[in-house]
Amino acid sequence: MVFVLAEVVAGFVYNSMALLTDAGHNLSDVASLVISLVAFWIAKRQSNAVYTYGFKKTTVLAALVNAVVLLVAIGILGYESFHRLFKPEPVEGGVIAWVAAIGIIINSVSAFLFFRQKQELNSRAAYLHLLADALVSLGVVVAGIVISKTNLYWLDPAIGLLIMVVILVSTWTLLRDSFRMSIDAVPAGIELDAIKKLITSVPGVKHVHHVHVWSISTTENALTAHVVIDEQLSFDDKLKLIAQIKHQLEHNNIQHSTIEMAKNAH
Repeated sequence: MVFVLAEVVAGFVYNSMALLTDAGHNLSDVASLVISLVAFWIAKRQSNAVYTYGFKKTTVLAALVNAVVLLVAIGILGYESFHRLFKPEPVEGGVIAWVAAIGIIINSVSAFLFFRQKQELNSRAAYLHLLADALVSLGVVVAGIVISKTNLYWLDPAIGLLIMVVILVSTWTLLRDSFRMSIDAVPAGIELDAIKKLITSVPGVKHVHHVHVWSISTTENALTAHVVIDEQLSFDDKLKLIAQIKHQLEHNNIQHSTIEMAKNAH
């Protein structure tokens, strides 16, 4: 946050759209991190008679809000950069380079802190954004040096537009995945047909139908299904078979499953 303030001040004082755009990007990341932290805190609350799954879904909503915030930010800053591209204004290339160089260090260290947790959607989003920020900052450094040597002032808004594209590309996957989770679509990385084949591959299972898979949170998935089991098996054997199915599903990123025994395939 301190670095964002420094970029904003430097951007206004030295009239740099590259710094202001980068500051807007970093500010949206700060907001995203705060939202994610609040969501994880809420998600730890216990389930009750009303919220039977607890508040784990807030992590999905946080990821969706993060994506929307980033898209709004690039819309505003991208417009100003595009306007400046046709009417470039003098900027201090050396100052731009020095400020952006600090950004490389800050974003790289921050990205490293999220590296070990990057399998979780919000943590992965933070890791990718911060890593992209570091690369963007490197581009700003190079542009600042070129501007200071050549006075090609149009490079400043051009870098702003480049940052906009980077944000858009890095945000699209987050927006898509979080939207899918929010409407209970099959989570990314899970194929419904593959799950059906996994269940029917268990000896004793004749058929599976009414299979539904959705996200409880950004780290946990749930499934419900009806299975037709060999009628010759005893009741205890059927229960063991269901337990075996659930065990297989846990190894395929489905942590909560409800299996109902059915008499036919309809």
